[in-house]
Amino acid sequence: MKTNRSQKGFTLVEIMIVVVIIGLLAAMAIPAFQKVRASSQDKAVINNLRQIQAGADQYFLENGVSSVASSSIVGTNSSQYVKSFATVAQETYTATIVQGAGISAAGVAGARTVTFGP
Repeated sequence: MKTNRSQKGFTLVEIMIVVVIIGLLAAMAIPAFQKVRASSQDKAVINNLRQIQAGADQYFLENGVSSVASSSIVGTNSSQYVKSFATVAQETYTATIVQGAGISAAGVAGARTVTFGP
């Protein structure tokens, strides 16, 4: 009596090759994704710093002072120059802004510091 065995399906070697190829593709894609993500976060933080700097410059001109607390610039009151914005990477911004000095955001994604200005 002859038994016909079906040849449909994949062998273990074929499945292992597919798994290795998927692993290699993931190994190449993940670092690229992380680099793009960090660049995007840095650009968003620089935009926030630019807004704070512009509000501080306006404050310096209107009040004739050379330093100001960030809390006087950023907030929801009508007297504040920059409306509140959400942090993008758990960063903290400079507490005191000095005219002519750069401002920074520390702890961007827990690791980087981004600076805007001179």
